[in-house]
Amino acid sequence: MKRREFITLVGVVAVVSRSVRGQQPAPVVGFLYDGPPEPDGKRVAAFRKGLSDLGYVDGRNVAIEFRWAEKEDQLAELAADLVRRKAAVIATPVSTQATLAAKAAAATTPIVFAVGGDPVALGLVASLNRPGGHITGISILNVELMPKRLGLLRELAPHATHFGALVNPETAFTPAVIKSLQGGAQALELQIEVFRASTDGEIEASFVEISQRPGGALLLGPDAFFTSRSALITALAARHSVPTMYVIREFAAAGGLISYGPDIVNVCEKVGRYAGQILAGKEPADLPVVQSEKFEMVINLRAAKALGLSVPPTLLATADEVIE
Repeated sequence: MKRREFITLVGVVAVVSRSVRGQQPAPVVGFLYDGPPEPDGKRVAAFRKGLSDLGYVDGRNVAIEFRWAEKEDQLAELAADLVRRKAAVIATPVSTQATLAAKAAAATTPIVFAVGGDPVALGLVASLNRPGGHITGISILNVELMPKRLGLLRELAPHATHFGALVNPETAFTPAVIKSLQGGAQALELQIEVFRASTDGEIEASFVEISQRPGGALLLGPDAFFTSRSALITALAARHSVPTMYVIREFAAAGGLISYGPDIVNVCEKVGRYAGQILAGKEPADLPVVQSEKFEMVINLRAAKALGLSVPPTLLATADEVIE
């Protein structure tokens, strides 16, 4: 190699070396969920879009670290791992248990949640308008919507005389879900029987039991554990001929009768935007907790036909989606 070429090469290497040393590593964005990865990836895509709306793209100027808890007892370690990775922000979309695990693990790391219970009652924030501390996010109003769901189920299954609610006793806001449903049932002059399940076997036993009640119908409580088992639950409802109301679209798409609740894809996009604002320098304490604004009702006509139900025209007219 000629002397001039050698000197030029040394100079280029020195410049590249200084450039690499001067680069700052991309901030880590943690994504923590109580359950396995979703099969269609729509929530993750929406979260990425929310981040990109603020100019943050995975692999370019941020690094998203996904942590999926196949079992709930994994959440604490997964949250602690994100803290060890020095995540700039941890997102826990549509997972109350993941949010609580992140809060326990992260004393100062910003957290953006989307939870179905009251964030104040859950001890996540001081108030909705002034969260305080390092946590903020989206309230998806799943508890508040339970009476509405009961009314819709009664309208869709007018011959039902015995209403049950299937809830997960391990979920932090389950007492609030039960209280909300009982208030709605009292207003409609109905009685609600509560079934509790936190395993697949208990879910199946609950369907067997409610199917033995004359005129039985069921409302499924909001819970990430249930969502991860949408195929199992909708199959059990069909097998035991139990008209069932679900909380999000995934269940109706999986063959369930009807769902009514927040547009979860829209919620995940909002979580991504809040995470992007924090990366841009906003303090979580200055970002008020916002409530879901977009809700959707999905009716599965095939499931209705299998159950011998005729869907009222008023419900068909107001449904956001009808699966035929």
